[in-house]
Amino acid sequence: MKITSYKLPVSSEMCLCIFWACVMMTAGCTVGPDYKPQEPNMPAAYTGRISTAETPAEYTDLVQWWTMFNDPNLTSLVDRAVKSNLDLLQAEARIRQARAARGVAAAGFWPTADTTGSYTRSRSGGSSATYSNLFKAGLDAAWELDIFGGTRRSIEAAEADIQFAVEDHRDVLVTLVSEVSLNYVELRGFQQEIVIAKDNLKAQQHTAELTRKRFQGGLVGSLDVANADAQVATTASQIPTMETFAQQAIYNLSVLLGREPAALLEELSSASLIPTTPPEVPMGIPSELLRRRPDIRRAEAQIHGATARIGVATADLFPKFSLTGSLNFQSNQLNRLVKWNERSWTFGPAIDWQIFNAGSVSSNIKLQKALQQETMLAYQKTVLTALQDVENALVAYANEHRRRKALVDAVAANRNAVELATKLYAQGQTDFLNVLNAQRSLYVSEEALVQSTRNLSTDLVALYKALGGGWDSE
Repeated sequence: MKITSYKLPVSSEMCLCIFWACVMMTAGCTVGPDYKPQEPNMPAAYTGRISTAETPAEYTDLVQWWTMFNDPNLTSLVDRAVKSNLDLLQAEARIRQARAARGVAAAGFWPTADTTGSYTRSRSGGSSATYSNLFKAGLDAAWELDIFGGTRRSIEAAEADIQFAVEDHRDVLVTLVSEVSLNYVELRGFQQEIVIAKDNLKAQQHTAELTRKRFQGGLVGSLDVANADAQVATTASQIPTMETFAQQAIYNLSVLLGREPAALLEELSSASLIPTTPPEVPMGIPSELLRRRPDIRRAEAQIHGATARIGVATADLFPKFSLTGSLNFQSNQLNRLVKWNERSWTFGPAIDWQIFNAGSVSSNIKLQKALQQETMLAYQKTVLTALQDVENALVAYANEHRRRKALVDAVAANRNAVELATKLYAQGQTDFLNVLNAQRSLYVSEEALVQSTRNLSTDLVALYKALGGGWDSE
């Protein structure tokens, strides 16, 4: 039996078709793990409550929370800081950097092309030398096919980096708004302490003058005069320190607005009241922190980027397929350089596969997996810290609110005591020690009341910051 064998003709077009068929069969294959959104366990409610509202607050209630203080100066400072703060401008620049880096990663999807051109003049021979010219022009192109998804994973990581930069910008914004508010509240608190100190100083000076007159009349001894003068000097010594703190708060606000430290002295040097807190504070439920807090969203974007980079590293285990081609022209005459019959060209697929790399690829995969694990642990810590921030602010605000109520009663009682002691002392019905003690108690309680009012507002600012207020998703 005779067996006849046949050989099918294999042309370059058939090779190309076979190559593309292999490409199409493996297209869409993306190596490495896919990112899965984080779902941490969150408590059902906060331990502390300071709002009577039972329904969760809308996020819009926290977008511009500083306006709830109803202080035009504070609102103006925040608006100006958002436009000119240098840290915020740097964060915006980082967003632009991340977007540009994404463009670099996406360029790997497309072919590359290079053009070349040269001119050479040569001499040959001795006394009867001959000269020749050589003109060359060419085009080289290459297209690396993303068979195993390395480029796609790079783009995915770059997009996660963009999200990271966006959330970082939001976090800087939240911090900026809270810092402006805290420094403003501190400034108004110091200014009120100065007002109280000066008022008490006047009252103490009046008492000292009264004591000197009674001493001159032989009604009291020199010890009462010395005690009265000492009290006046002690109160007067505290005012410069408060003025230092107030001026430094103005310097801080100026720098936060991206201006020189003394830029706001004229605007903010006049004393004003501490911004009062609103009657209710929207808190919502703990799970809302996952979308409110930009630092949590930033940590999640970091996990996404680290997960995608595992795929980028894994793609190096597999071969890289490319299509390459070149078109060249060469002639000894410039006017014949682009003649079609002067052409030469090459075209075909190429494969590049590292068969030995001393374990660098597998080590890089392990590195990227360890980095992903680190980002996941950092995310868990960020969530716990966010919950702690809210709880700390809640307990501080609630207890400071109770303390302030008691201080209001203490100030009222001490004022009555000072009036009564001063009246009795002027009538000679009590000694100066009672007057001195009453004045000291009044000054201490008034100063404590101002500090408590300031702390109440700063605790509320801390709560708004802990809740992730201060930015708009739009």
